[in-house]
Amino acid sequence: MIAAPPPQSTRAAILVPFAIVTLIWGSTWLVIRDQLAVVPPSWSVTYRFIVAGVAMAVAAKAKGERFDLDARGWAFAAAIGVLQFCLNFNFVYRAEHYITSGLVAVVFAMLLVPNALFARIVLGQRMGGQLIAGSAVAMAGIALLFLHEARTGPTGASATWAGIGFTALAILAASTANVLQATPTARAYPMTATLAIAMLLGAGIDGGIAWWLTGPPVVEMRGAYWAGILYLGLVASALAFPLYYRVLRVIGPAKAAYSSVIVPVIAMLLSTLFEGYRWSPLAAAGAALAGVGLVIALRARRPNR
Repeated sequence: MIAAPPPQSTRAAILVPFAIVTLIWGSTWLVIRDQLAVVPPSWSVTYRFIVAGVAMAVAAKAKGERFDLDARGWAFAAAIGVLQFCLNFNFVYRAEHYITSGLVAVVFAMLLVPNALFARIVLGQRMGGQLIAGSAVAMAGIALLFLHEARTGPTGASATWAGIGFTALAILAASTANVLQATPTARAYPMTATLAIAMLLGAGIDGGIAWWLTGPPVVEMRGAYWAGILYLGLVASALAFPLYYRVLRVIGPAKAAYSSVIVPVIAMLLSTLFEGYRWSPLAAAGAALAGVGLVIALRARRPNR
């Protein structure tokens, strides 16, 4: 009797990029937090995606991808630019003005819910029983992490809810972009060139919003600031987004969103190393449950039914 092949989502071709993206994005919250002192958030987002868009354009040119999209391709790139590279990140950066980076990361783990819902509505994908079970365990862990962060956060109730509100708006924008990436339209165009256009369009809109809200560009000459821009633009965007979207197209938006479930755990581990974060029993239990739920869900044999 021939043994059944391993679930598609446990193969190295999926797990390796999934792990890389999760580790990278788990580190971005600390970097973003460092950029909020002098430069208005919208200008920092603009600089990030100028760097990312140029890097993606160079990569697309090296791969021989064409930039001559038709009208539908330009509309798709513009939608991704607005949703993923403008609204999502502008809301995230503003959320970190009100609440800690750890709490933003924890709330953002709820991306799993709209991803699964929109995938059902738009793509007709249904979550299997194992994926639902893993989601339930992971959400219980996220709830414990959220409770811990909300209890220990230094901001008041009104600021906390403002930060959560901005994060929720970011989640909706990111989730819509995620589901668009799983449609046949996304597969019809070269990914690297399309993402380059989307990032540059997003950067242009970011710059317009920044000028409208805060005036001309603000430049901080601190070396750590520009090192952060390069890291966020080249590593966390130009490298991570293509990897994430390739995984998403294989395993579906719901399972791909599990990167956001484990990201807050990584963010807290890094905060332990660099910010003196102290783990409570509640936070440790939440992190453990999130990890168990991730393992259960990613071992589901299919991303949908």
